[in-house]
Amino acid sequence: MSLLQVKNVSKHFGNLIAVNDISMTVEPGELRAIIGPNGAGKTTFFNLITGFFRPSAGRIVFDGRDVTDLLPARRVWCGIARTFQVTEVFPELTVHENLRIPAEVASGFRLRAWLSQTDDEKIRARVSELIDMGGLASKADRQVGELSHGDQRATEIMMALALKPRLLLLDEPTAGMGDQETYEITQLIRRLHKDSKLTIVLIEHDMRVVFHLADRIMVLDQGKFLAEGTPQEIAANKAVQTAYLGQAA
Repeated sequence: MSLLQVKNVSKHFGNLIAVNDISMTVEPGELRAIIGPNGAGKTTFFNLITGFFRPSAGRIVFDGRDVTDLLPARRVWCGIARTFQVTEVFPELTVHENLRIPAEVASGFRLRAWLSQTDDEKIRARVSELIDMGGLASKADRQVGELSHGDQRATEIMMALALKPRLLLLDEPTAGMGDQETYEITQLIRRLHKDSKLTIVLIEHDMRVVFHLADRIMVLDQGKFLAEGTPQEIAANKAVQTAYLGQAA
């Protein structure tokens, strides 16, 4: 069974059609990229999948369940987590504290005023695991607001992972980064995909990242589906070359 099925979704804002009749199927364990020029509808498409927008038409099915009408928080409980274009962290808290919050939520402790010693030890162990996975051990006790953009983004990704998703959506994870930070985040995404067997869909403008990571790529242009295929197929697609990668020869 496919993990995610987006069926002919559209989103209208008045007379503006931001997403126009787009379908997508994501299989378990897949790492898929969504690319397209600015204004192509990529983030709006993510907002439809995660429930921040309700589609004007179409349906969204996750793991066999129609989630079209579910609020974002309910979709998180179903197993969908995401990051955002602008990094969403608690800058005044440490890395450890940032990760502890979603770890407690995922463990069902969000309304608990206190935890037993056993439960506290489980949460601490989970947070330590996330810190190690994110390559953040040397920064665990530092305030996130003091860290580099790359480390803040790594923290945000691990916060999403703390929610124990089966589908992780990353909105421009390497935006604004230099070459070294881009390499480190790309390696983190690869580890999460390979080692944790996590299904990932990402929006990305850096074609080096896209072609290095993705199993399949979907291309949007002006809110419409343009093409889909392997990195090799997309690189050779004349319509994609014209619309996004540069004018075809």
